[in-house]
Amino acid sequence: MEVYTFIQIVLLPFFTALLCVALVHPTMVRIALLKGIVDVPNARKLQRTPVPILGGVSVFLGIVVGLGVTSVFENCTDLFVVVMAATVMLYMGIGDDILGLSPRIRFIVEILMVLCLIGIGGYSLNDFHGLWGLELIPGWVAIPLTIFASVGIINAINLIDGVDGLSSGFCIIACIMFGSLFYLSGDASMTILAALSAGALVPFFFHNVYGKTSKMFIGDGGTLVLGVIISVFVIRMLQHDTPCGWYVDHGMGLIPFTLAVLSVPVFDTLRVMTARILRGHSPFLPDKTHLHHLFISLGFSHAGTTGVILTLNTLVVLLWWAMYAAGASIDMQLYGVLILGFLITTGLYYPLQNLNPSGRLHRILHHIGHKTHIERTGFILWLQNLMDKM
Repeated sequence: MEVYTFIQIVLLPFFTALLCVALVHPTMVRIALLKGIVDVPNARKLQRTPVPILGGVSVFLGIVVGLGVTSVFENCTDLFVVVMAATVMLYMGIGDDILGLSPRIRFIVEILMVLCLIGIGGYSLNDFHGLWGLELIPGWVAIPLTIFASVGIINAINLIDGVDGLSSGFCIIACIMFGSLFYLSGDASMTILAALSAGALVPFFFHNVYGKTSKMFIGDGGTLVLGVIISVFVIRMLQHDTPCGWYVDHGMGLIPFTLAVLSVPVFDTLRVMTARILRGHSPFLPDKTHLHHLFISLGFSHAGTTGVILTLNTLVVLLWWAMYAAGASIDMQLYGVLILGFLITTGLYYPLQNLNPSGRLHRILHHIGHKTHIERTGFILWLQNLMDKM
């Protein structure tokens, strides 16, 4: 019975979404090129040629089709409001990709969608699960906290989309981590959503990183959809009477866990926006001060930058797990995540940014970065040709 359940809520949605995206991706690339829906290079962006930006449409379609197939075997009606919010975000993101929208409009729509999740779906970040001795919190605190956290997560996911494979690779890992805990706790609908999202992202990730003619960006449409989904995972995990609450009784800090999974996007976004404000600029003014820009400037390839950042993020999760396994209190788990998250973003960024270009450490890092530029021969060339022929 357990094997059947695993197939039904994990394997079926994962592979249905994966197959759907693999099939529609080439068509989306052709449509984007035909209609000129491309990301044009400029001084701030890292690509050298125009790249199609309808990847979010492919990923969203894979999630929706996979959900439809899975709903034949499992009741997924409680995910309707999530799909509704994600649909609105997809349309807004595509509009922003093509026309450009003001940050004010984006924030208003994001807040409205979070309010829909709260009002229609009952999603509310209303329980601290023992952190600082706090449990259930009142609605007048929970509602603004849910809005603040969700909008922050949505924009953090959006802002890490700067190099090939980073946002999609991060979200695949996040979906696996959140989905594993949801599966173990018996939360079927969230497990399905995590499996759908991970499955839909896998073929996109390979095209984005290894494709040449099939290369496509996920665009704001895709990152905003993923931001909504990740924020739903966080809210569901921290909601009162969550199925994950069993783990709290065994010393697991759910808030430290969610923050560890989201450490690089959250801490890097906070650092960048704080620095912009201190310089007297708008926190939403685009620049090249994110962590991924630092590694690119040190000579790392896109794939190398993605690998380093995902490794750093995983280290925070491993630290959290080690503290939990060692019996550290929930409060101490949080402090450990906060310290390491700060160190790998702010504590890493500024010393490396100010390195002497002729210094030994800069030369070593530049040499390591150069090693990440793998020539497209052998297996890599085969993988590129496979992606381009699909």
